[in-house]
Amino acid sequence: MTQVTQNEVLGALRGLVASEMVGGIAIEHGSGGAVVGVTLEVDPRKASDLEPMRQEAEKKIARISGVSRVSVILTAHRAAPKITPQARPEHKPVKIHLPQVKHIVAVASGKGGVGKSTTSVNLAIALKQNGLKVGLLDADIYGPSIPRMMNLKGKPQTTDDKKMVPMERYGISVMSMGFLIAEDAPMIWRGPMVHSAITQMFRDVEWGEQDILVVDLPPGTGDAQLTMAQSVELDGVVIVSTPQDIALIDARKGLNMFRKVDVPVLGIIENMSYYQCPQCGTRSEIFGHGGAREEAKTLGVPFLGEIPLDIVVRQTSDAGEPITEAQPDSAFAKSYREIAKQLHEQI
Repeated sequence: MTQVTQNEVLGALRGLVASEMVGGIAIEHGSGGAVVGVTLEVDPRKASDLEPMRQEAEKKIARISGVSRVSVILTAHRAAPKITPQARPEHKPVKIHLPQVKHIVAVASGKGGVGKSTTSVNLAIALKQNGLKVGLLDADIYGPSIPRMMNLKGKPQTTDDKKMVPMERYGISVMSMGFLIAEDAPMIWRGPMVHSAITQMFRDVEWGEQDILVVDLPPGTGDAQLTMAQSVELDGVVIVSTPQDIALIDARKGLNMFRKVDVPVLGIIENMSYYQCPQCGTRSEIFGHGGAREEAKTLGVPFLGEIPLDIVVRQTSDAGEPITEAQPDSAFAKSYREIAKQLHEQI
C-alpha cells in the first residue's frame, strides 16, 4: 500500500490555508489505510467563522489516495510577549461544542479493573430511567467494551454529510471505536492519533438532542484524558475506585490530574464495595470497605455511593443486558439511580 506523505497533505491544503497556519501533521499507516491528523493555528476570535474552512480541509485531504480517516483541528494561537528558550508561544485548543448536548460527564479511573465501564453503562441507563435523554460514548479506545455490554454489533450508518449515527440500545444512543474495528484488533496508537480518534467521536457523530452524554474513558492519566480535558466542554468527571489502598492511590492521581486542567470532579463511586453471600447472607469486605468514602472526604469531593460486588452484575454485563436494565427493581439498580440523581442535581 502506498504511503501517504506530509507533502501530499500540504499539497491538498494549498490554496485553502496558508502554510504558516499548519501547526502539525500526524500520519498513522495501518492495514485499512492512513489516518491523518492536522492542526491549524487560528485566531480564537475567528474560530467559529473558520469552521467551513476546517471541513473543506478534511474533504480535500480525504481525497488523497490511501487516506481512510481525517481529523483537522483548529488550535488557538497566542504569542507570548517575549519568546525566550524558556518561554514559548502558548497553544490553547478551541474546545469542541455540541450544541444539542446539554451536559457531558466523563467516567474515569486511576487504574484498570475497577469496574469503570460497568459503572458507565449502568449509570447511563439509570439516568435514562430517571427521565433523561442519554448518550453513551465509549472513549476507551484501547479496550472498547461498551458494544459487548450493550449487546451491539455492526457498523454505524452515516448521514449525507458523512457523520456517523449512534446505534441505540435500551433507549441510549451509543458510539464506540469498537463498532469500527474487529473485537480482537489491538489499538497501537500514539498521542496524535489518540487525540484525532477521540475528537472525531465527538465532532463527526450525529448525537442529536441529549440531556447528558456519558463518556467512558480509558483507565489512567494519559493522552485520552488530556484530550478530553483540553478539547471537550466537560461539565465534570466521576472517579470510580475499589476500596483497596492501591486503587485509591491511583484514583487520587486521576482526580488531581482533572483538577489541574480545571475539570470539576463530581464525586467518587466505590465499586465492589463488599460482597454479600446470597445463600447465607454473610457480608465479606473482600477489598476492604469505606476507603473511597474516606478519600472523598479527605479530598473535599462528594461521595456518590457504593456498589456491592456480585456475580449477577458480571453475568448481566457479559450477556449485554446491564443490571439496571435486566433487574430494574434490584438494589443495584436503585443504587445506580440514586447516584444518577445526585449527578444530575450537581450539573
